[in-house]
Amino acid sequence: MSIKQISVFLENKPGKLSEMTALLAANNIDMRALSLAETNDFGIARIIVDDIYEAANVLRNASFISKFSHVLAFAVPDEPGGLNKLLNVFNEADVNIIYMYSCLGSNDPSRAYMIFRVTDTKTAEAALVAHGLKPLTQEEITEI
Repeated sequence: MSIKQISVFLENKPGKLSEMTALLAANNIDMRALSLAETNDFGIARIIVDDIYEAANVLRNASFISKFSHVLAFAVPDEPGGLNKLLNVFNEADVNIIYMYSCLGSNDPSRAYMIFRVTDTKTAEAALVAHGLKPLTQEEITEI
């Protein structure tokens, strides 16, 4: 099952990321995962939060440009080769990973949590499930 992430477009200027995180904090929105990519003129903060719809409303009301995307979240064994095993399943299914990033987690120290944006979400998810891996739901990702 895919989860929703918010991509927030930020001017590439000092303080813009802090402005976004302060806004979320002031509205009691907890970030569970964050990735930041940049170009010369703007950056994209990709975030997973505990209340996606409230976050989207708060950001929109503060004139931030944002959009939803569907991503996959999986727990990966926190051991040498754990991620590689999962990546091999993507390869076998011929699914390209557009980007990926890690997510903080505290429920199970033997696992790392990874977020994947892929070219074919349904095929990737089916292949990973067929290999015994369970995707995290929106609720589970906000609880780790």
